[in-house]
Amino acid sequence: MIPEEESIENAFAKFNTIITSLKALDESFSSKNCVRKFLRALHPKWRAKVTAIEESNNLTTLSLDELIGNLKVFEVIKKDSETIKSKREQSRSIALKARMESSDDDSSTSDSEDEEYTMAVRDFKKFFKRRGRFVRQPYE
Repeated sequence: MIPEEESIENAFAKFNTIITSLKALDESFSSKNCVRKFLRALHPKWRAKVTAIEESNNLTTLSLDELIGNLKVFEVIKKDSETIKSKREQSRSIALKARMESSDDDSSTSDSEDEEYTMAVRDFKKFFKRRGRFVRQPYE
């Protein structure tokens, strides 16, 4: 089985070495058998792609080079999408960290400041109640 972290290109190079060695021993494999063996050797993370290839292509006519090209393209697309996803995660975590730090700063205000603020608001309300509920008094 091909390890999860190994690239398709490296896996194909190893596979090709094995096939070449077998041909030297007079063991011949048809292109169809090579394609099927390579697909079976892929790591389970590739199962969805393997199924898609099996359903969309006739494996009897699919060459090994076409298969490898298809898998390489998929590998590049997958890496790009993972890179984009990780960048989004980083920006979200930075925003969350900034939000958490600012809320920590807000909560660090002392109780005396809260009491002063409450008293100022209460005095402000009393002042306007005495002055006629926010109605301007004419100057005389």
